[in-house]
This record gives sequence, C-alpha cells and structure tokens, in this order.
Amino acid sequence: MDVVDEIKAIVAAHPIVLFMKGTPEYPTCGFSDRAVKALEAAGATFHAVNVLADARIRAGLPHYSNWPTFPQLFLLGEFIGGCDIVEDLHAAGELKRMAADVAGAES
Repeated sequence: MDVVDEIKAIVAAHPIVLFMKGTPEYPTCGFSDRAVKALEAAGATFHAVNVLADARIRAGLPHYSNWPTFPQLFLLGEFIGGCDIVEDLHAAGELKRMAADVAGAES
C-alpha cells in the first residue's frame, strides 16, 4: 500500500483524526499540544496518529493535504486545518458543534 492509500484508509476509518507530533498524552510540540487541548475541551473523541513514528506518513501527509505543517485535523475525511484553525474553531464554539455533529453521524 502506498502512503496516500494508507492516509486515505486512516481518515476513512476514523471520523476525527489528528495527525500530530507525539501522542495526546505526550505531545512533542507545542502546536500539537494546543490542538489536543482544544479538541479535548470541545469534547471531541478523536484518533491520533504520531507522525514522528512513521516517516512515510510524515513525508506524505503534507502532499496529500496540501498543508506543510503538523498537526493536521481531518473530520469525516475532510481536511480542516492545523493548530491555529483548530484553536479558532474552538474559540468560536464551532469545534464543539462539529464534534457533536460527527458523534451524531456515527450513531
């Protein structure tokens, strides 16, 4: 499986995916930590992928999403954005609504 197919499979298998540096419990960069905190504060249940653990995904994801940095958030297979966008959505109350919509779509 090539890396694009692998990324597609990950975002298809999980309604909310955060590609990040480290893990939610142990983020290894401040931007990933801030994105995790925003998602958790919004009540989102999400799947995290540690891009530092897989060089292929770390190299391939920026080409797939057309976004050069990490973290990267996907909801229902759609690329949402990086840390600043996640925090802006959270501050506006949209991240909580989006997470609730995703949870409702799963039921």
